[in-house]
Amino acid sequence: MSKLGAAINSYRDRVVASTTDLFAHAPYPLANTLDYEGDPGLCGPDSVSWPVIGDAAAFIGGIRALLIQAAHPEVVAGVSDHSRYREDPLGRLSRTSAYVTATSFGAMPEVEAAVALVRRAHRPVSGESHRGRSYSAGAAPLAAWVHNALTDSFLEAFCVYGPRRLSTAEADSFVLEQSAIGELLGAHPMPTTARGLASWIRDHPELGESPGLVNTVDFVRNPPLPWHVRIPYWLMFVAAAATVPPRLRKILGVRRIPGAITIGRLVIAALRWALGSSPSWHVSLVRVGAAVPAGLFRQGLPTDGRIDEGGAMRGTAS
Repeated sequence: MSKLGAAINSYRDRVVASTTDLFAHAPYPLANTLDYEGDPGLCGPDSVSWPVIGDAAAFIGGIRALLIQAAHPEVVAGVSDHSRYREDPLGRLSRTSAYVTATSFGAMPEVEAAVALVRRAHRPVSGESHRGRSYSAGAAPLAAWVHNALTDSFLEAFCVYGPRRLSTAEADSFVLEQSAIGELLGAHPMPTTARGLASWIRDHPELGESPGLVNTVDFVRNPPLPWHVRIPYWLMFVAAAATVPPRLRKILGVRRIPGAITIGRLVIAALRWALGSSPSWHVSLVRVGAAVPAGLFRQGLPTDGRIDEGGAMRGTAS
């Protein structure tokens, strides 16, 4: 390998290490996923969820979801009153990432364990918002706002910053697949089309300004991240804010910066080049014995030597 090639690979490895370190503050949810050979989970290898959530554009989707979730006063009151996100921001980031990973890519026992963990965590989260309304994190409408904001944000981020366009049928399939996760959480209502979901988010009647909103948006805009990832993160924040519907941007107090979409596409293209697609997508394909697309993956897999040189589980046909 030439010196230039070695330098490029070294740089890519540093990007991988810096990125994965951000999500290493909670146990990896698919560490034992190969124990469930053949189990497709809720989505499976032919789903739209695996390539959408497995793409680097999901980083922007996650930021966008945090912003949109903050527009609901009772939801953000629950976060402000009960979450330790300020003391442990990377822990919360890692736990949220682990939940999304397990429910979308996991085998059914892993999906069920992740949902059960969230439901247990939500039981004690209750109180009263600044406008005098009681809230409970487990209440169906609030769970729906959180879940639907995630679904809409991952979809919108992929549509704007992903490597290809989704057809209307594919977008609807993604929403329907993700609604199955929301149903396990007891969330309601669950729109089942992309257009219906976007409208439900955009026109939701319960949204408004709140003290918790101001603090949460400030935190999402400028979290206490390691210095070397602050600029890429801020660029992704700008790109995420640009995709929020105008009504919600006004409520949240964020604006669309000129050139934000172009900036986001450049940042995500760079991350896609450095990281490849999600290793969780990769290991899930191996778990179910599906073909692994060439050129999509470059990160190692947490499989303890259980995948052979041909990319199949040891002891099975490749």
